[in-house]
Formats: sequence, structure tokens, C-alpha cells
Amino acid sequence: MKYYLIVGEASGDLHASHLMAALKAEDPGAEFRFFGGDLMAAVGGTMVKHYRDLAYMGFIPVLLHLRTIFANMKRCKEDIAAWRPDVLILVDYPGFNLKIAKFVHACTQIPVFYYISPKIWAWKEYRIKNIKRDVDELFSILPFEVEFFEGKHRYPIHYVGNPTMDEVTAFLASDTETFDGFVQAGGLSSKPVIALLAGSRKQEIKDNLPDMLRAASVFTDYQLVLAGAPGISPQYYRQYIGQADVKIIFDRTFSLLKQAEAALVTSGTATLEAALFRVPQAVCYHTPAGKLVAFLKRHVLKVKYISLVNLIADREVVKELVADTMTVGQVRAELERILHDEKYRGRMLDGYEYMASRLGKAGAPKHAARQMVELLNERYLK
Repeated sequence: MKYYLIVGEASGDLHASHLMAALKAEDPGAEFRFFGGDLMAAVGGTMVKHYRDLAYMGFIPVLLHLRTIFANMKRCKEDIAAWRPDVLILVDYPGFNLKIAKFVHACTQIPVFYYISPKIWAWKEYRIKNIKRDVDELFSILPFEVEFFEGKHRYPIHYVGNPTMDEVTAFLASDTETFDGFVQAGGLSSKPVIALLAGSRKQEIKDNLPDMLRAASVFTDYQLVLAGAPGISPQYYRQYIGQADVKIIFDRTFSLLKQAEAALVTSGTATLEAALFRVPQAVCYHTPAGKLVAFLKRHVLKVKYISLVNLIADREVVKELVADTMTVGQVRAELERILHDEKYRGRMLDGYEYMASRLGKAGAPKHAARQMVELLNERYLK
């Protein structure tokens, strides 16, 4: 069968690549065409556009690149219609993907599957109307989404487990690198490591990294190691690092988390990754106009938390320093606690175990691929 996939960022590239590999195992004749990234390209198929050309974040960057965004959307629609896949698989990235779903539903007979559902439970809940209308099958990776979609909105979905659990489990099963080997390979010192995960997009890095560095630099008994995001150049990082004593490593985030004593992490999949590696963390997310954003968070967002760790556990496992609470002083104080307060660290680690139990066992890409192929054969391609 012919599968067309669309992702918009690095995490989507990772998750989609594993889904593609699982689809090939279920369907040896699978053909792929995609808006995606290098990891998807490594599995095989034709990459029409790299996600780096799609990922604009924030009102001003989007406004400045409207012409490019519309051109990418036009090309995507035309390419799907011309290739005529057996299914369109959308991966997160709702601003772009829901518009593509609307077009495909209205103008073609191609079924639309959504893997890693839009986070409309946090905000823009009105998008449920679009999803009900334009998405034929939704595959969820977060357990609490079942009640949201099925209980609240009467829209049946498929919970398949969480692919980050698979990725971390597989890494830990195969990786034999010691701390000494890690620091030697990275040109690091022998000091214990504080990991900095400042986001995968330029705006996130610009907003978060300087304060992360100012907060963590006072812990001179530790070395700071920054996880370089795919598609972000070392030169981009350097303009925000200044004179801070920090080492950047690329393509080794899991190795970094395995060896870290603590982490400062922007909200997103990285918070879940740090938790599954059992790294005590503080969630840091600076935004311009912090007080306004804090007000909107209290009155517009539909959820109590922004980190996946806390959302999955349904309680505060990790401290969230967001908007007006994301200050150098508060980040530094939280880092002090997770480094030196053993009881506090222990409670956080216990919370990680509870969160992991709610996610369930590994196997999400395989479960999703099996269900997708079965649905296509039994319901959509007869």
C-alpha cells in the first residue's frame, strides 16, 4: 500500500520513522512519500519537503513567513492528490495538518489517519469539530486522551501506548556506554552532569537557554551539557551562550540523559524522556509578556499542567516554571532542591515510576501499524 505522512518537527520525524518501520513489517510492499525528516528518509521512500522548511513558531515568525507557509501547503495538497496514496497519516503538527485533513476529506476519497493526536485538551478544544469531520481514525499515545475524546466528545480513538517508552526502552537495552566513556567521547570533564534541553525550535532556544545557563552556572561542582537539537547550528546556540561554560553535543540526547544527575527541560516530549531516564528535572518555559501568558494559562488553558509528566500522572511530579514563574532565581532554587535534597529527589523518582505505569508497556509503533493495516484492509480499501 501507499502511505503519505506529514510531520512538522524533530520529534515527529522520530516517531514517524518508527511507525514507518513497523508498517513495513506489517506490509512488506509499503511505499512511502512524506513531508518529514532525515530519520524518515533513512527508513525509505520519497521526501517531498524537510520539516525544517515548515517549523515556524510564534505569531511574528508565522506572519513573516506566510507566503512560504501557503506555498508549502499548496504543494502538499497537490502532491497528495497527484500521488493518490491509500492513506494519509498525519503526525501531530495540527496547525498545518488539520488544514491538509480538511482538503483531503473534502476533495478526495483518501482516508485520513492521525498518529499522535492534536493536543486540543490543552487549548483550541473547538478543533474537535474539525477532527470529527476530517479525521477517519485517530491513534493516541497519551492515556488520558481516551476519556477526553471518547468520554467527553463521543469520538472513538485508538490508544496504542507511547512511542517514547519504546525509544527509551530500546536504547537502555542496547546501550553499554559508561559515564567515563561518555565524557571521554564528548570531550567532557569528570564532573557530574547537568543536562540542558532548551527546545527544538529557534524561538524556544532564544527564550529559554540564556536563563537556564544563568541559573545553572553557579553549580560549579557540575558541568553543563546542552543537547543540540536537530537542524539547529552550533552558531545559533553560540549567540545565546555568551561566556557560559557549557558543552554542546548533537545527536546524543539519550546518552546525555542516561548520564545526567539532573536536567532543565523545556516543556514537550523532552520532559517525558527525562522522566523515563529517571533524571530529576525542572520544567522551564519562558515566554515574552510572562504575566499575560500566566493569566492566559490560568483562564484559557483547559489543563492544570503543561508537562507531559504531570499530565500523565495527573499530579505534580515535576515543578513547572512557566511564564512569570520562569525566573533565574526560581530555576536556581529548584535545581538546588533536585540536586541536593535527597527526599525531594526520591519523591520525584517515585512519581516517575507511577507515571510510567500509567503509560503501559512498550510497543506503540507496532500496535499502531498493525491496527492501521487491519483497518485499511477491512474498512477502507475493500
